[in-house]
Amino acid sequence: MTNENDLVLERTLDAPVELVWAAYTDPEHLKQWFAPKPYQITECELDLRPGGVFRIRMVGPDDFDTGHGTPGCVLEVVENKTLTWTSALGPGFRPNETGEGCESFPMTAIVTFEDAGNGKTAYRAVALHKDAKDKAAHEQMGFHDGWGTVAAQLEEFAKALKVSA
Repeated sequence: MTNENDLVLERTLDAPVELVWAAYTDPEHLKQWFAPKPYQITECELDLRPGGVFRIRMVGPDDFDTGHGTPGCVLEVVENKTLTWTSALGPGFRPNETGEGCESFPMTAIVTFEDAGNGKTAYRAVALHKDAKDKAAHEQMGFHDGWGTVAAQLEEFAKALKVSA
């Protein structure tokens, strides 16, 4: 399903699908790992239904702050399997305006979770872009390093959920 305008990150996470899903879909959990440290997510809204809101506020060093963040739109939710959202649309499927930085181009994220056996999860994140220019902008912002870092943070957080569960 991917094409030349997509960026893909694949990892096998050392935590079961149910815990990885819980870490990804609970706003309080997501705030703990979704930004590459030392950045932080200080606000998160996530309504897990098609048309629901997906919004984060990320802050970090050097006064980095996404502000309250342009709310994105959840497109698809299949429990323990798929979460798809887009920045091109806001809640209720209303078209969004583009902003600056991470919000300067529309993107759709398709994140899949599969049981990889032995308590592990096959995790795949695909960022779809409308053209090569937007893909290049996202890549230059550090897609692979940033999304790779947060995948590792997701794994560690999900493993901690396992210990406390």
